[in-house]
Amino acid sequence: MERDTHDLSVLFAPRSVAVIGATNRVGSVGQAVFANVFKNGYAGVAYPVNPKAASVMSVKAYPSVLDIPDPVDLSIIIVPSDAVPGVMEECGRKGIKAAIVITAGFKELGGAGVAKEQEVLAAAHKNDIHLLGPNCLGIINTDPQVSLNGSFARLMPRPGNIALVSQSGAVGVAALEYAQGEEIGLSKFVSVGNKADLNENDFLAYLKDDPQTDVILFYLEDLTDPKKFFQLAREITGEAGNKKPILAIKSGRTAAGARAASSHTGALAGSDQAYDALFAQCGVLRVESLEELFDYALAFSTQPIPQGNRVAIVTNAGGLGIMTTDAAVRYGLEIAEFEESTVAKLRASLPPAANLHNPVDVLGDAREDRYRAALEGVLGDANVDGVIVISTPQLMTNLAAIAATVAEVAPKYHKPTLVCQMALGEIEETLAIWSKAHLPHYHFPEEAVRSMAAMGRYATSIHRDRYDVKTFTDVDRERVQAVLNRVKAAGRKYVLEPEAHEIFRAYGFPVGPYTWTHSPDEAVQAAEAMGYPVALKIVSPDVIHKFDVGGVKLNLAGGDEVLKAYGEILAAVDQAHPGADVQGMLVQKMMPAGRETILGMSRDPHFGPLLMFGLGGTFVEVFRDVTFQLAPISEDWALKMIQGLKGYRTLTGYRGLPPADLSAIGECLERLSQMALDFAELKELDMNPFTVFEEGQGAVVLDARIFIG
Repeated sequence: MERDTHDLSVLFAPRSVAVIGATNRVGSVGQAVFANVFKNGYAGVAYPVNPKAASVMSVKAYPSVLDIPDPVDLSIIIVPSDAVPGVMEECGRKGIKAAIVITAGFKELGGAGVAKEQEVLAAAHKNDIHLLGPNCLGIINTDPQVSLNGSFARLMPRPGNIALVSQSGAVGVAALEYAQGEEIGLSKFVSVGNKADLNENDFLAYLKDDPQTDVILFYLEDLTDPKKFFQLAREITGEAGNKKPILAIKSGRTAAGARAASSHTGALAGSDQAYDALFAQCGVLRVESLEELFDYALAFSTQPIPQGNRVAIVTNAGGLGIMTTDAAVRYGLEIAEFEESTVAKLRASLPPAANLHNPVDVLGDAREDRYRAALEGVLGDANVDGVIVISTPQLMTNLAAIAATVAEVAPKYHKPTLVCQMALGEIEETLAIWSKAHLPHYHFPEEAVRSMAAMGRYATSIHRDRYDVKTFTDVDRERVQAVLNRVKAAGRKYVLEPEAHEIFRAYGFPVGPYTWTHSPDEAVQAAEAMGYPVALKIVSPDVIHKFDVGGVKLNLAGGDEVLKAYGEILAAVDQAHPGADVQGMLVQKMMPAGRETILGMSRDPHFGPLLMFGLGGTFVEVFRDVTFQLAPISEDWALKMIQGLKGYRTLTGYRGLPPADLSAIGECLERLSQMALDFAELKELDMNPFTVFEEGQGAVVLDARIFIG
């Protein structure tokens, strides 16, 4: 049943809260949770529930939630795990519609804990209760109209416009502490715990329309429903009227699930590549640390989104300007080229020794008047999308006055302005100025550069094309299914190469002339029919890596060479794989030289088909110049896969080489996306090499490998 996420208002803004398991015992979770609810200005009514206490923190306690005389919207449960199912039933009889189970000891322990969690979930579903947890830290809403701290965190965050959803309670606590230390406000905090009922998608849907939230942060260890996350995130970051940046830390950069890894794609693909692809395709910015998470969030929550990635740098220290420039280039920003009119304005306002071009060096003795002139010049330049302002303390420098000037000038131009003041002592006044003006301050220029670069990447993503997926109608599904049925009937997981070519041809991939032969004479006849030169390849379910065992002969120019090669291949295969089931030889027309690439697919058990494109050949696993995207892909994302290669320039024309046929690659990636979705039994496949010819001359599949499951 589809969940109405707007019902989560009872979780975030309840009129009354019952803390079941509240206690006076010092140092207990029950005491910490009730104290947080009671002492942080909660606008509703709080009821402690404890059958052994007359009161908790001088508030009348009730033996059971059923004994509370008034209606209760939300229960926070901190009782032994064995008692939780019964308490949940009582909450249902009371008419409570949301419950936070902080208690641990459920599926995170495995075994009996899994069954116990199912009992709790069954009770929640039976009574139509939204369940957060179990095994979670709780929830916080800093909205002054609510001011609910339903957690056992040590502190109550200051109000802000950043929401944080964490799968780990410990990481959540660390994030709250970091935000407090950096004076960053939050709108909402959620610890999702075991996600027995409510998960990250429910909170993403709620935060999408939350008026207090402008930026959404996640700490994730997995996704419950990646497709739902994709749909919600894509709408929020790029298709909703009120776009909200989403930033995520995803821990665990290891391959998930057992993989045969018999194909190149299977060897190179893993769950981390799938997460990277998912986040990129739906506009989520992936970050690596809590520091980066909040650095970026600070910029997004206070500054306008830039129109592009062209940055200007204003500094009173030439060395720092150079370092910042290097960092900007390293992180993908473009150093803006100023208009002539801007340079003229700077020349008229700055001393002769000042650098008038990017980075602008206003010199070490600069006061606020030079900063004003430099900022007004570069912010008014149409070639500048954002500015990083650096100031270092000198004897003649009034840092507070400079801060006030930046705070006055920057908002007039509606371009992101990030500041870095390289001072540690006596900076309270300047920090207060930055905070009041909503200007993000960074300790080091590299931090500001990373944040500006993230804003530039987000700007690119929100101006993306609609995600229109093409459907090819010139495909023969019945023919593919017939081949797959034949493979299954033979009890095989490996699709023989001629069968793979038949599948690819049925889906419109460019496959060169080939014939499956079963004797030396048949091989010669086939070669003469298609014309020399030809290639000869072993066909055997026991020989997957044909080149490695001498199972391939190339550039055979006549019948005698074919006969000789036939015998040599059989002898080599027999030596490498004695008793191998040889089912003939594939005779294949040799094709003209081109650029060798690889197209592949690996079916992730959680995400579905993960498509791969890269520079191909026998060294694909050595150089690993590959990109991944999740199916389905649009034409725009097929092009992004191609452009994402480190060796992309080798395909666009390099040192006299003409451009390769990129449109042929893109179309085949889209066809692969459709085929992978049409046939769930396709587990792994490679087309390697997938040889691409000059622009307008197409491409051809030269070698094929498919595994079904």
